[in-house]
Amino acid sequence: MPPARADYLAPWWAAWLHGLPHRGLRLQPVPAAFHPRDPEYQQSLLFFGLVSAVCLGLNLLFLTVYLICFCCCKRDQEPDAKRPRSCCVTWMAVTAGLICCTAVGIGFYGNSETNDGVYQLLYALDNANHTLTGIDTLVASTTQQLQVALEQHLEQLTEVLAARADYLQTLKFLQQLAGSIVLQLSGLPSWHGVSDDLTALAANVGYVEYYRWLSYLLFFILVLTVCLLACLGLAKHSRCLLTMMLCCGLLTLILSWCSMAVDTAAAVGTSDFCVAPDKFIMNQTESDISAEVVHYYLYCEQSLSSPFQQALTVFQRSLTTMQMQTQGLIQFALPLFPMAEKDLLGVQQLLNTSETSLHQLMALLDCRGLHKDYLDALIGICYDGVEGLLYLVLFSLLVAASFSTIVCAAPRAWRHLAGRDQDYDDIDEEDPFNPQARRIAAHHPVRGQLRSFCSYSSSLGSQSSLHPPAQTISNAPVSEYMNQAVLFGGNPRYENVPLIGRGSPPPTYSPSMRATYLSVTDEHLRPQHTEFPA
Repeated sequence: MPPARADYLAPWWAAWLHGLPHRGLRLQPVPAAFHPRDPEYQQSLLFFGLVSAVCLGLNLLFLTVYLICFCCCKRDQEPDAKRPRSCCVTWMAVTAGLICCTAVGIGFYGNSETNDGVYQLLYALDNANHTLTGIDTLVASTTQQLQVALEQHLEQLTEVLAARADYLQTLKFLQQLAGSIVLQLSGLPSWHGVSDDLTALAANVGYVEYYRWLSYLLFFILVLTVCLLACLGLAKHSRCLLTMMLCCGLLTLILSWCSMAVDTAAAVGTSDFCVAPDKFIMNQTESDISAEVVHYYLYCEQSLSSPFQQALTVFQRSLTTMQMQTQGLIQFALPLFPMAEKDLLGVQQLLNTSETSLHQLMALLDCRGLHKDYLDALIGICYDGVEGLLYLVLFSLLVAASFSTIVCAAPRAWRHLAGRDQDYDDIDEEDPFNPQARRIAAHHPVRGQLRSFCSYSSSLGSQSSLHPPAQTISNAPVSEYMNQAVLFGGNPRYENVPLIGRGSPPPTYSPSMRATYLSVTDEHLRPQHTEFPA
């Protein structure tokens, strides 16, 4: 096992998710170690998604049973039973709306946290990739300078200084030192394959994260839209809006459970990586990079010696010796051979450039830079990333609860609207005091409302003469009377006077009320008719 780390500790939520039982599709135990290419481990992550799918099935089954029981209770209800109050529907809608708004707020926070963690990972991968690419570039450029450019200058100096054997021996020694530096540089690990893997990983993660963030943003808009439809449907008493809300609510319910399945599997898989990231990275890079080099960068402890220390030391000593030999040739051979000035100065410039490359290479090969990028990537994905995924799981649960409540409240709201429509349908359409008849009279003033009113007034005959003081009954058209009422009062209204003996019916009444009213009037008039026969 890798040694304990002092600079990184997996968060408690990652350890808790890692401790969840991992089961295959056949419910057999599966090791919790992070192996994304292992089929059994993939099945264990799929198992967490199937748990959410089972919860979705149970939720839909509960809603189906509830709706069936509600419809059966509606059929068995007596016709004269009291209409259900709208208070329960209102409070259910308010509760669902509050839960929905809370869920969207939590979802926005979780989506932002996950996005921040992923982009911190991408930033760290980009920095590490830049470092590894810089190492390969410096090694390649220094090797080319020592093998090609320096070799050309030494060949020309050999021709110019051919008369002096000691100078030729110095040139040969410079060539040997250059070969030693090239040999040490070739022993450094090549990061080309690792750099390509990091580039592909960053591109894939960035692509998936962009569409994940955008999908959740659209999902939040859908949730708020459905809540708005529910509010409008209840406020406007619109069956069309309630039907649309019910369909969209079921779709949102299914999407919430699906998102929960994906987020749960991603959170568990990421937590398995965050608990033991060093082991996974060492297993992935064992074919390209030696375990000593990987361990050096993963832990970067002061007690660990750099695996490149020997190669860099040989590089620096050989380069210093070459500079000293070149300075001696410039000092002693240049006065004797002025034709060698150009090549000697060229060799000196190449050595200075190689020294600059050596210092840059030492800085890039130091473990502190790559180790910092490694820690930044772990903190981004294991702290912000997994935390954001957990908030998104909570968002999915709250959305599922909210829309389950909305779906349960929709039939009650539908029954409430049906009861209101039934009360209005019980009113006589021929009644001139019916609000619907008023609207019709406003569009069709020539309708025979006057005949109904006059016939009713004439049926009472001499009622006005039998009960002093006599009240004058206006035979003006109802529409004209209503227009005058609008001019004086702003709304069609009638006088607040006793209705019995007035010769006019109540403003709005049902056929049963009208029959009762006529029976009471007939009983009141019968003694008068017997006393004064026609």
